[in-house]
Amino acid sequence: MTGAAPRTALITGITGQDGSYLAELLLGRGYRVVGTTRHRTPASTQRLAPLLDRLTLEELDLGDATAVRTLVGRIAPDEVYHVAAASRVDDSWRHPMESLVANAGSTANLLDALARERPGARLLVASSCEIFGRPVSTPQSERTPVAPVSPYGVSKAAAYWLTATFRESHGLFAASAILYNHESPRRSEDFVTRKISLGAARIAAGLGQQLVLGDLEARRDWGYAGDYAEAMWRMLQLDRPRDVVLGTGVSHSVREFCELAFSHVGLDYRDHVVPDRTLFRPVDPTSLVADARLARELLGWEPDVAFHALVEMMISADQTRVQRGDAV
Repeated sequence: MTGAAPRTALITGITGQDGSYLAELLLGRGYRVVGTTRHRTPASTQRLAPLLDRLTLEELDLGDATAVRTLVGRIAPDEVYHVAAASRVDDSWRHPMESLVANAGSTANLLDALARERPGARLLVASSCEIFGRPVSTPQSERTPVAPVSPYGVSKAAAYWLTATFRESHGLFAASAILYNHESPRRSEDFVTRKISLGAARIAAGLGQQLVLGDLEARRDWGYAGDYAEAMWRMLQLDRPRDVVLGTGVSHSVREFCELAFSHVGLDYRDHVVPDRTLFRPVDPTSLVADARLARELLGWEPDVAFHALVEMMISADQTRVQRGDAV
């Protein structure tokens, strides 16, 4: 007598930070994992290198509604984790339509495909605290009004409302994880946290002297991406779909991140970090802090990795990369 077939999970944007942690987690729990990527190259699949022989990669343009529907019908997923996104807020100011199409358009195509081809599947959409814009109260919960103040926030708000609309109109199990900033050694070098950890590692190795950043007083609720992957999985194990805020509940400044990172390599950040006002955002939400009580109550979830441990994890990983010559 054979056992039940493994559940199939579809992860959009599997080659990114969040996708790689989700793939690792789901494979560890016995899932069949299929992931989408726009283009498969050795560079794009680097985060998945230890997992490539255990999962299936599909090249897919999420803006192509027919292709999305065809893939969903063929894969027949039990769970879908939609973490593909144009994820940089600063880029959204330069390319607002691209951000809207990439985030809201892809979500619309995926929701429509599930409604038509796989209505019994469970969908997790990675939303963002940027949907709250500059909130009138802190911290923010699931009841905080959605009022974005950047093109990126608008695109994520549109995806959030699309998810709620399809949930109500089609009866889909579709939920939004309202994610606060989550980082890791797998974060792209375009993000300020990796700019800091990599910059500190390079300067400590004698490969530079200065690190140019934007607003050092900007504050974020930073957590560890691996913790958030666990929470997203737990959201799809609930009896009914719920939108849930995921964050640590504590904010820290870019300056604090710099201080910890540079002190870890025996340096004073004040000797090396140079703020540049041209890198400041046109509108920067300064009070985005999560009220994650619902996550604790519904999911039994709390972040395991504290802020200082996250910074140390990232700077240690980048020191190793620099020593190997991978980040020179």
